[in-house]
Amino acid sequence: MHTELCIDASLHRSPRITSVGGLAGRQTGPDTVHLIGTAATPLGGDTIVVRISVAAGARLEVRSVAASLAMPGGLHRHSSAQWHFEVGAGASLIFDPEPMVVVSDASHSVVNTVALQKDSTLWLRERTQIGRFEEASGRWSSAMHCDVGDRPVLRHRVELGDGSVAHDALSAPLSMSSTLQYPDDRTSEVDLANGTVRLPLSGGGSLSTSVGRRLQPARSGA
Repeated sequence: MHTELCIDASLHRSPRITSVGGLAGRQTGPDTVHLIGTAATPLGGDTIVVRISVAAGARLEVRSVAASLAMPGGLHRHSSAQWHFEVGAGASLIFDPEPMVVVSDASHSVVNTVALQKDSTLWLRERTQIGRFEEASGRWSSAMHCDVGDRPVLRHRVELGDGSVAHDALSAPLSMSSTLQYPDDRTSEVDLANGTVRLPLSGGGSLSTSVGRRLQPARSGA
């Protein structure tokens, strides 16, 4: 199944939402949209394309009503998603959905493309768990490309789970929470006890990453 979802927010009207396939959006507040699954997706072989655009001066908050499950299909185990975020001048976006859980024997890959302006505001979180209870054989990868104007700010890729570069059946992390924040002028911070690192980006903003065996309860986005 192929899914496409577009959310367009402007300053003087409610967000405009169009969708086809297994994912939809529902407006739950003046500037808030919740993502809703309308069919079982992603299954192996599924593709998802989501475009979220916030016009100059507008504000948008995107969340989801439940975690997503990436599951193997009858013929394929791999599914993929592309997320495109565009935040205009003076605009603000909070993107904080519930986690993606990659179940046993499934494989899922994500590409996030972010386009900001110098005075945009962004808080974007991605959370992933390999396996449900006592499962550990799923695989997940994510790439993040972020530009501010015509200047590259972040090129980042990470993978977890069975067959990934750093996988170790005994001690490898099976969960990750990653937050891209712009602007952010805080210095770097490392918390080895909780597996958390925050790194400032040379073009402005920060990338915070936390890894472990299981996802921890998360605080709401800024």
